[in-house]
Amino acid sequence: MTNAPLMLSVSGLRGIVGHSLTPEVAARFAACYAAFLRERAGAARPTVVLGRDGRAGNTMLHHAALAGLVGAGVDVYDIGVAMTPTVAVATDALAAKSKGPVAGMVLTASHNPQQWNGLKCLLAERPDSFGSAACAPPASLAGKIVERFRANSPAYVEWNAVGTVQSPTSADAHHVARVLQAIEEVGLTDDAPALGVGLKFAADSVNASGVQGCQQLLEALGVDEFCHLGNDTSGLFPHPPEPTLDNLSAPGGLCDAVRENGCAAGFAQDPDADRLALIDDQGRYIGEEYTLVLGTLAILESMKRTGEKTQGRTLAANLSTSRMIDDIASRYGCTVLRTAVGEANVVSAMKESTSIVGGEGNGGVIWPRVTYVRDSLSAIALTIGLIKMFGKPLSAIAAEIPSYSIVKRKVDLSDTSQARAAAEKVARHFASERLDLQDGVRVDIESKRAWLHVRGSNTEPIMRLIAEAPTTQIANQLLDEAARAIDLPGAPQEAKKH
Repeated sequence: MTNAPLMLSVSGLRGIVGHSLTPEVAARFAACYAAFLRERAGAARPTVVLGRDGRAGNTMLHHAALAGLVGAGVDVYDIGVAMTPTVAVATDALAAKSKGPVAGMVLTASHNPQQWNGLKCLLAERPDSFGSAACAPPASLAGKIVERFRANSPAYVEWNAVGTVQSPTSADAHHVARVLQAIEEVGLTDDAPALGVGLKFAADSVNASGVQGCQQLLEALGVDEFCHLGNDTSGLFPHPPEPTLDNLSAPGGLCDAVRENGCAAGFAQDPDADRLALIDDQGRYIGEEYTLVLGTLAILESMKRTGEKTQGRTLAANLSTSRMIDDIASRYGCTVLRTAVGEANVVSAMKESTSIVGGEGNGGVIWPRVTYVRDSLSAIALTIGLIKMFGKPLSAIAAEIPSYSIVKRKVDLSDTSQARAAAEKVARHFASERLDLQDGVRVDIESKRAWLHVRGSNTEPIMRLIAEAPTTQIANQLLDEAARAIDLPGAPQEAKKH
């Protein structure tokens, strides 16, 4: 394969297995991360919690990364196939009882197709009052890891200083227990095993890392019956793994399973189970944008009902997340901090402002009571709690939230600098509107209750153009206007005015 990309960003490293991502690349990146950790730790010996999303073929990279870590002098807790948030929870748990520094690493390419894989780093520093700390490193530190990798300086150690390997087996159960504790603490339930009684659910774990955790959580919540698609451990995705409408509404898919089994909702995880898309009780794709909104609603409403103050509290979301989160926040007297796209950027804002919840519109709920990583298990538990708390179908709850139409387009890039140039053109074109230049350009057009965001992806060689408005027509008009400003090939011509 010619021109196979190797993406390096705040999200770590991603590439195509056997081409841009080989065992040598994986071992070297892991060793560079280990060297970075050792440099920060001084005389202390770091430990890395290592997990993988279970996609077929990543056993090879798992062994390569393991060799790179121990070869560069860190100890490893290898928890095997695990969700990204599970690795974060395990990292926090180990850090709480370890004398030395603890970090995490996940082998995953998230929602990317089968041939992709990657390595994602997690740092566990400055735990909050809940003991949560592990998260993607901020851009300043992620840049240092990437610089070391580009400089090819993994700093391997002598034979008598290589790391050790342990393989604990209770990571999923510990993660589920932490979610159960969190929903009880905020008053969503006094008895977690009874939360799902009388309800049926369907789930799709795409034969990857979310299989065991999803099953254990639904059982722990007392769910009477659930239909579990994509529940084997082959790592072969039964459909394209991104939890989008097209991928979930195909015949025999999750939407059909919800309708045919009379389920209260459907839960769609991506391969590393940090994202969740929702299907309502009618078998309709609600999508990923509602996941954070409904999870936030569950937290804030439960706080209100138990007498805990919500006024003046802070939430966080990235620039590409629906304004529905702002509507929910204002209902409870909260404010929303907007950040550049990327989990690390959202988490940095959350930690600085002690946000009670945050996340991204790609189905990523970040709940500090559980972890500072996007977590599908938290989102599942919050959704079930919301249904029980309101005593209404999910479709009815969602219908009461002011809705918008969000339209997303993407453009393949040969050079990432093209995205920066495009954003500059869009900023000049919309100079009279409110602009946010943290990440590409976001244009807020209050007269239309709409916004537009143009930016380069952190994980793929593409440029994303996203618009949200009260109607699909207005959103598409904004995207067409942006395409003309950028002078994209095939951009719709502006209609003549009469």
